[in-house]
Amino acid sequence: MSRFLSILVVLLLLVIAGGMVFLASWDLPAPSKTVEKVLPDERFPR
Repeated sequence: MSRFLSILVVLLLLVIAGGMVFLASWDLPAPSKTVEKVLPDERFPR
């Protein structure tokens, strides 16, 4: 039982490490949607 548990822990650590490497190397593109908002003139006192 101890051997099975140690193999399971090692596999779990390998999966976590692989996921971290994948997320660190993944080139996620930044959103390129243009945002345009109209601000009323009353918000800017003279």
